[in-house]
Amino acid sequence: MSHCSIKRNNPPPSPIHENIKKTIVTSSEKDTVHIFRTLHNTARIFKHKVSMEVVQNERCPGGPKFEDVRELVSGQRGKVVYENGDPNYGIWTAGYIAMGLITDIPTCDELLRTLEKGMENIITNLSTVVVKSKL
Repeated sequence: MSHCSIKRNNPPPSPIHENIKKTIVTSSEKDTVHIFRTLHNTARIFKHKVSMEVVQNERCPGGPKFEDVRELVSGQRGKVVYENGDPNYGIWTAGYIAMGLITDIPTCDELLRTLEKGMENIITNLSTVVVKSKL
């Protein structure tokens, strides 16, 4: 019996295109690159032609001004990545947790059930933890 019950109303699937989900699952942290270091606003993003062009701009003497990379890093282009499934269309955040640690694409319900089961196991096993008193 569950210690707590999560009410599930069949949440809708993630709006992120299936191809991007698959790209995340098959990629590792080595498939990412940092940008905006020279602009003091570092971000880890998926490594591809567009992101490497930003990196090359940053390597120029004196570094770029934001205007030099604005079109490459447009949030509108990044939004389209998630809609059309083309990982190379624009830059998109690819955090260290996502890249390399996500190994499957569960439904929201499956993910919640897995998390709930894991929490139940931890709570159940807490009673077996014995700490010796230092007194």
